[in-house]
Amino acid sequence: MTVRPLSRDEVRAIDRRAAEEFGLPTLVLMENAGRGAADLLLNTRPHVGPVVIACGPGNNGGDGGVVARHLDAHGPSVRVVWFAHKEKIAGDAAVQHKILAASGIDQQEWTGPIDQERLDALFSQADWIVDGLLGTGLTRPVEGVLRDVIEAMNRSGKPILALDLPSGLDADSGEPLGIAVRASQTATFVAPKLGFARPGAEAYTGRVSVVEIGVPRKLLEGFTDRVS
Repeated sequence: MTVRPLSRDEVRAIDRRAAEEFGLPTLVLMENAGRGAADLLLNTRPHVGPVVIACGPGNNGGDGGVVARHLDAHGPSVRVVWFAHKEKIAGDAAVQHKILAASGIDQQEWTGPIDQERLDALFSQADWIVDGLLGTGLTRPVEGVLRDVIEAMNRSGKPILALDLPSGLDADSGEPLGIAVRASQTATFVAPKLGFARPGAEAYTGRVSVVEIGVPRKLLEGFTDRVS
């Protein structure tokens, strides 16, 4: 089955229906997403060196937490930085934060304002950077600390794996919301996002790979151009 590109509202509808109508826990979807993204990175770079995972306080950050655990299980050095106060890390992301703490994986919470030299030093340590800052729900320009973080990621010169879509990119229009991560590769969940087809969007997404996360086929049948 080939799922057509999805809008922001369609992504939300799929997540909601998977939980409410099919009883599929959102933590399961997050686990599958993060594991699939970690596998993609390991297949791209089997002997990947240190990985820095930049996480926001929401579900995209939770995906990053799952990536950290699966990379750690395969041996790469992993460092997770949550760009949020600990009490702002909510829902399934908070579950991942707790698991990482129990697992002894290096994680910290950085809150603003953050010195640019400190950000540059963080990303200079990485062989790869994983972008788990912002997801498809973003509709307003990126500001404050997260803008500073994205600027530092982009100037680092390091390859970046974006989770679902590059942080700051509008899922529907494919336009940066003030600024967006320029990823080398994007692990997008379920299907490409509508904005990925916009001319110029590839400069932000890099190579796009679709990661299947366990959404029931019956649910996705309403989002296909054709069944293969």
